[in-house]
Amino acid sequence: MRSFISWSVKILVSGGLLYWLLSKIDRGQLWQTLQHASPAWLGCAMALYLLVVLVSAWRWHRLLDAQHVLATLPQLFASFMVATFFNNFLPSNIGGDVIRIGDTAKAAGSRTRAATIVLLDRAIGLVGLAFVAALAATIVTELGDNEPFNPLWLWLGMAGGSIVIVGALFYPKLIGTALKPLRVFHQEWVSLQISRLIHALEKFSESPWALVQCFVGALFVQTVIIAFYVVLAYAMHIPVSVFQLAVLIPMSFVVQMLPLSVNGFGVRESLFVFYFARLGLPKESAIALSFLGQAMIMLFSVSGAVVMAMRKKT
Repeated sequence: MRSFISWSVKILVSGGLLYWLLSKIDRGQLWQTLQHASPAWLGCAMALYLLVVLVSAWRWHRLLDAQHVLATLPQLFASFMVATFFNNFLPSNIGGDVIRIGDTAKAAGSRTRAATIVLLDRAIGLVGLAFVAALAATIVTELGDNEPFNPLWLWLGMAGGSIVIVGALFYPKLIGTALKPLRVFHQEWVSLQISRLIHALEKFSESPWALVQCFVGALFVQTVIIAFYVVLAYAMHIPVSVFQLAVLIPMSFVVQMLPLSVNGFGVRESLFVFYFARLGLPKESAIALSFLGQAMIMLFSVSGAVVMAMRKKT
């Protein structure tokens, strides 16, 4: 019943927001904006998203290598493709993480260790995302343009995330102490998992270069994702700057991670409309860019279903 209520609320939030947004715009203009998208530039955007997946798989490989977990880059790329499919076609953004954990649990020796690697990858990615957004917001502000998000708060968010990650890596026993109350549910099993978690975190602290590489990879991924949306905006002749998108796109990814809607639908479009309105741009352009970006990502992720089918055959 709790799960049913949760998903019902999410569906109502997504459906309600989308209905409200679409009722406030000129739908004819929205369709016209989407129709004018250049096929050549859409193909370029698709190639950029492929690059995102490739570099993301490489980041994951670096973290696995730091734990001495054997996995080839082609295997991880295939797993990431399947994970991308699950992220976009399941009513949750964590379905792909479950796939990645399952695909590396045997090589890692435990699901806890595999999950630690995936969660650290996620955490470093979020810090990279916050860094790109904060830097872009600072540049926009310095240029004298209107910037809806205060750079200070973005820098503070990035600093806070960095402190949490560094604390977990260099003082893992504090994490173990914080998780000890969970032993009330199953003392022996929970104690074992906490021990595995601490061991994995300690091993990461011995490989700082792998962590640096992962962070640089995260910055590169965010840059390419922004380029993906820049190309889409250019394809539809939407006059929004690179730096403004470098603030909006990371923030939209953060918003759609919140468990408020179905895969961010409605919430993401609301943020695009809010941001574009502050820039003096039409609501139709905001929704067109959000819809087209998500449609392209979902279209790309269908290839993950093909990869999954091929893996089952072999």
